[in-house]
Amino acid sequence: MPVLKHAKKKMKQDKKRALQNSRIRSTYRSLLKAAKAKPTEKAVGEAFSSLDRAAKQHIIHKNKAARLKSSLSKLLPKTEGTAKKEAKAAVEKKPVVKKAASKKTASK
Repeated sequence: MPVLKHAKKKMKQDKKRALQNSRIRSTYRSLLKAAKAKPTEKAVGEAFSSLDRAAKQHIIHKNKAARLKSSLSKLLPKTEGTAKKEAKAAVEKKPVVKKAASKKTASK
C-alpha cells in the first residue's frame, strides 16, 4: 500500500481509469463480435463508432481501429450501385495527359 498522499491519490485515479477503460474495451469487443456474427449496416456502424471512440481515447491504437474497420467493411454485402461504380471505375481509367504550358510574349 502507498504511504504518501500523492501515491494514494494516484492509486485511486488508476483504479477509476482502469474501470473506464475496461468498459470501453468490452463495449467495442462485444459490438465487434455482434457485427461479425451478423454484418448489417446498423451493427457495423455501431462497431465503427465504438472503435473510433476507443482509438480517440487511446484504448487501442488508431491503426488497429482502422484495420478492424476495414475487415468489418469487407463483410458487408456490396449493394448493386456500389458494385457498378467499382466496375465502371476499373474500366474507365484514362491516362493522365499533362498540357504543355504556353508561353505568352509580352508586347511592348
